[in-house]
Amino acid sequence: MRLSEFAKRNGITYQTAWNWFKAGQIPNAKQFPSGTVIVEDEIIPDPDSPTRACIYVRVSSNQNKKNLDSQAERLRQFCNAKGYMISKVVKEVGSGINDHRRRLSEVLVNPDFDVLVVEHEDRIARIGANYISILLPLTHRRLEVVNQAEDDGSDIMQDFVSIVTSFCARIYGLRRSRRKTERIIREVMENAQEEA
Repeated sequence: MRLSEFAKRNGITYQTAWNWFKAGQIPNAKQFPSGTVIVEDEIIPDPDSPTRACIYVRVSSNQNKKNLDSQAERLRQFCNAKGYMISKVVKEVGSGINDHRRRLSEVLVNPDFDVLVVEHEDRIARIGANYISILLPLTHRRLEVVNQAEDDGSDIMQDFVSIVTSFCARIYGLRRSRRKTERIIREVMENAQEEA
């Protein structure tokens, strides 16, 4: 298919598709000498093979760790009802605003599932979950959020504390960095005066 058709199928603008192509982010795309970009049609999955699901559950703190098992059990029941084959269940304790969660990173680079199942969107990320749902289809996978309703907010306070702590650490680090820079400038000026 042409790049314009690829853009239309994926709900993106042609310019975005072109940028993805130039960045090498569209698998099986090639440009002909005429300038036309062709994206090979994706392989149609065998309808007889079950959809492979990866269940991802997360809580913000160890105080809520017992909720991991109940989240996972609800998602197991959902996957069974949909006829999904559960390939993996990943449990993680970490803030939803932390973008360096090790287990989530491992899930996102693992190609051994077709659908990533989460209970609420904020279980995958408090901010930026939409980016994951946009990028997963490029690897022929998708994100499925079971409960589209707002979460009960049990982890929001923990995430808020994490945000405040993070910004305080940055401010303190900037102040310390500024003091170090001022000290270096003072030493350079003193050395310059001694040499003069």
